[in-house]
Amino acid sequence: MGLDFIEGRTFDKTDFSKEGFVRGEYEDCTFTNCDLSGVNLSGSRFGECRFISCNLSMAKLGDTVLRDIVFKDCKMLGLQFGHCSGFGLAFSFENCILNHSSFYKLKIKKTGFKGCSLQEVDFTEADLAESVFEACDLNKAVFDNTVLEKADLRTAVNYSVDPEINKLKKAKFSLPGVLGLLDKYDIRIEH
Repeated sequence: MGLDFIEGRTFDKTDFSKEGFVRGEYEDCTFTNCDLSGVNLSGSRFGECRFISCNLSMAKLGDTVLRDIVFKDCKMLGLQFGHCSGFGLAFSFENCILNHSSFYKLKIKKTGFKGCSLQEVDFTEADLAESVFEACDLNKAVFDNTVLEKADLRTAVNYSVDPEINKLKKAKFSLPGVLGLLDKYDIRIEH
């Protein structure tokens, strides 16, 4: 059975958690103030879509295609982005709350995170080369065998990255944030 094809539609204040979500292929659609919390988006395809002020917390993303997606001002707690299809995977996040989400083993180079809360997010084995974390809170985010080469963390805060188990070549940091590279040594730096 083929997917429904929906193109150029705007969904405004739709509560998909109550009305149900039609699995389909969404192209150039805008979702504004929609509730997709806990909704099963598995198998759906999204291309060049925008999610603005939506709640996607705990949505199921099994084999979901996300190509050139913009998430702005969204609540996205506990999402398992690692369950998405890796084909063409590309997105950006602005002023989103992504706490407790996972990007486990994803190749998401050049991803933009702007003004996001990324507390306790799992970036284990993800490829974030050339990604930008602008004014993001990375408190208790997990970086384990993560590629951060040429990534920009100059305005990010509260991160702890072990240089011995992550790839950081030409990554950008600023003071005092760079002290997050020394956390594992449990040393005190005073000035």
